Formats: sequence, C-alpha cells, structure tokens
Amino acid sequence: MHSPTLELVFLGTGTSAGVPMIGCDCAVCRSDDPRDQRTRPSALVRYPSRPSASGEADAEPRQLLIDTTPDMRLQAVRERINRIDGVLYTHAHADHIFGIDDLRRFNAVMQQPVDIYGEPGLLETLHHMFGYIFQSHRNVNPSFVAELIPSPLHVGHAIDLFGAAWTPIRLMHGRLPILGFRIDWAGRSLAYCTDVSTIPPESYPCLEGLDVLVIDALRYRHHPTHMTVEQALDVIDQVEPGEAYFTHMAHDIRHADLAAALPSGVFAAYDGLRVALEARRGVERLAADEHR
Repeated sequence: MHSPTLELVFLGTGTSAGVPMIGCDCAVCRSDDPRDQRTRPSALVRYPSRPSASGEADAEPRQLLIDTTPDMRLQAVRERINRIDGVLYTHAHADHIFGIDDLRRFNAVMQQPVDIYGEPGLLETLHHMFGYIFQSHRNVNPSFVAELIPSPLHVGHAIDLFGAAWTPIRLMHGRLPILGFRIDWAGRSLAYCTDVSTIPPESYPCLEGLDVLVIDALRYRHHPTHMTVEQALDVIDQVEPGEAYFTHMAHDIRHADLAAALPSGVFAAYDGLRVALEARRGVERLAADEHR
C-alpha cells in the first residue's frame, strides 16, 4: 500500500512571455527539447485531505492551484485536471491572473463555486479588472462567468486547507511586495517562491526545514525584478532545503545546459514535472509523461 503523498505539479515554468517567445529565433526558442517549451508560471499542489472522524480520508485528493495564468486551460487539459479545491494568488500581474475566466469550467464540472485566496489589495484588483465576474448582475447580457468566493490572506498567518497549513510568505518582486507560500502537510513541507528578486530577512524563518524549495531563477544575467541563477543558488545555500527546483526561466536558459551545471539536489523544473513527498519514501521526482 502506498503511503499518502503530497504532490507538486509544475504546470508552467516559463516567464510572462513564455518559451518559445513570439518572434524569437534563438536556439532555445527553436529547441526540440520539450523541457525548453515553457508556459506561464503556475503550480498545482495535491494531497489527501485530513481524515474524517471515522478515520477515512477523501478518496479524491484535494487540488490547490497557485495562480491562474493565460495558459491555464492548456495546462489543465494537458494534466487532465478536472477539479480545483481553491486558488492561491501570488500577485496580480497579467501572467498570474489572466486565466481566471477559465475557472468557470471547474464550476460547471464540479457544480460548486471555487474559493480564491489573495492579499486584500490583490482581491480588490481582481474585482476591478474582472468586474464582469465579480459584478455579473451589471452585465448587459446574462453570461457564463466564473463563480468565485474570495478570502483574504495575511503574511505569516497560516490557513488550514483540507489538513495542510498554507503560510503566506512576504517576497519582493523588485519594489512590489508579493506572496510565496509554504505548505506543511503530514510532516512534509515545501515552499513555492516565484517572481522573487529579494527575500526580506523576516521571511527566512518560513523557509527553514523545507523538504522542497521552488524558487525563481530567470536567467544568468542581472534582472531588476527576478533572481538570477546565481542568486537563487545563494538562497538555496542559505536555507538548505532537501531539494530545490528552479522555475520562471527565460529563453536565456537551455534546460540541458543548466541541468548539467547544477549542484547535487538542485534541479531545473520543466512543464509537467511532478515532485512527490511521501510519508515513508521521502522525495520522489516523477517525469512529465508518467501518469499520463
């Protein structure tokens, strides 16, 4: 019998422009390595929910989505995702929120609303940008829009989602304060930190004792709002997770070249990669085409 598993699925590992980029003829954008084809950054976290009073956990694992990218429909179809138990938002940039309309399909499939979570300012931005969803009574024509239930998040205050503790972590995306997330479940822990250029000193305690750290590593050259590969490696050296994975990678990075140069325990993620944390077996990487 398999032990309960916390699984992280990399839905997208690219930048806001994706890879290949429109109008680019560089070697990475022309690469035939599928790991160099990166959709916009997002992840799915799935795990069995807390057992009920009878000792039985839900047969279906809970599935929590981090951000709704413009590629969300393609990502969900590719990974055969048919339910979402909640969406947690890191920040309100277009490449992280513009797929919100596609949540309506989960409403239809599940026959229930979808809970969404974000900082109060982000939720206000969503209400303003997507008025046709949040103020549907004002639409000229009745239409099929997402049914969403917003709840605020506050830095450092963990929320319990189906037996896992999700702790919002303050990160800086250039001068913009955004969120990362630490997830603790059944003695296992991972943190997802995308679009980050610096980590405030007070946030480092939230990155202690991790089994898995996912961190932004945009490119080799300096960028004002994202970490470079070298900066990400410095953070990994400081927090010492069991394993670390790079995400939000630009077309400056060829997957095979970076993967060959990384130290032990550090990996370049790619779309479709799955990382499993099992109670008795530790960390297990699953190739993108497994379980398809």
